[in-house]
Amino acid sequence: MDKNIIEKIKADLIKEKEKIEAELSYITNEKNNKTKFPEYGEKSDENAKEMDEYTTNLATEKVLEDSLRDINASLDRIEKGTYGICKYCGKEIGEKRMLARPVASTCVECKTKLQNQS
Repeated sequence: MDKNIIEKIKADLIKEKEKIEAELSYITNEKNNKTKFPEYGEKSDENAKEMDEYTTNLATEKVLEDSLRDINASLDRIEKGTYGICKYCGKEIGEKRMLARPVASTCVECKTKLQNQS
């Protein structure tokens, strides 16, 4: 894969990583990195609101952490020189796929095989 494209993808991944980390810091507690529990008050409608926001934030935290894990793995592969190589067959992943899904670690062929096995 072209080095300029990899550098562009790397810059995009770093920007996305920073954005996700900022979002995570907004919904998680600094001390233990767990989802913050909102405090609106003691009334039943306020308690319901707290629970609704908390469960939404739990789901959001999971999605953000998964995305961050994928981004970090992609940045690691860039540093190791294995970015754009399928982890199953060892062939180069198409440039179009990497531009469309920069965190991809499998080629379309292998991904299709995996999905058909499920």
